[in-house]
Amino acid sequence: MAPTKKGKKNNSAGSTTAKSTATESSSFPTCLRQLTPSSVAITIHAKPGSKSASITDVSDEAVGVQIDAPARDGEANAALLEYMSSVLGVKRRQVSLGSGSKSRDKVVIVEDMTQQSVFQALSEASKPA
Repeated sequence: MAPTKKGKKNNSAGSTTAKSTATESSSFPTCLRQLTPSSVAITIHAKPGSKSASITDVSDEAVGVQIDAPARDGEANAALLEYMSSVLGVKRRQVSLGSGSKSRDKVVIVEDMTQQSVFQALSEASKPA
């Protein structure tokens, strides 16, 4: 019985730490996650085959991105990474596909940027012109 009580105390202390971390980054949607001090993961819902590339919305679940390339032979993935690098103002080599190469739901990793700067760039790009 005693080890179980210790486990519960450790879990509650761990959840307190998790809550304080969540509170610190609560100003950003959950689709943006800080990986390392200089890398950010962005959850993206891609919509390939559109007339033009644009960011449709930034929500807690994902960033909606229309891609002006068809979803075949990796064309849409390449176009997505190129578009995201231009929106975020970074070099193409700083943007990579973390997961979801064959899915509409993807995770894009951006290096050498903070969560704040990524959020600002995505917010600016999602505003109607």
